[in-house]
Amino acid sequence: MEALGQFIPLILIFAIMYFLLIRPQQKKLKEHQAMVAALRRGDQVITQGGLIGKVSKVVDDGEVVVELGEGMKVRVVRSTISQVLNKTEPAEG
Repeated sequence: MEALGQFIPLILIFAIMYFLLIRPQQKKLKEHQAMVAALRRGDQVITQGGLIGKVSKVVDDGEVVVELGEGMKVRVVRSTISQVLNKTEPAEG
């Protein structure tokens, strides 16, 4: 019984760490994955490198083409999109 009493503080510390660190990080990761999966043509985005542009083409599951300026397009890996500034509405039809 005394051995169990010694492990209770360790178990409590692990539980606190889980709810304060691990769980919020997993939630943020899921939100980012959902945001990246919902990218579509016309969305204005910011990359992790700080580049701001508009999605001009969704190539496949792994990358998109972002237009940074007039005629300047770059291929970007989807996971490097850090934020969507303006979301375009899907076309009806």
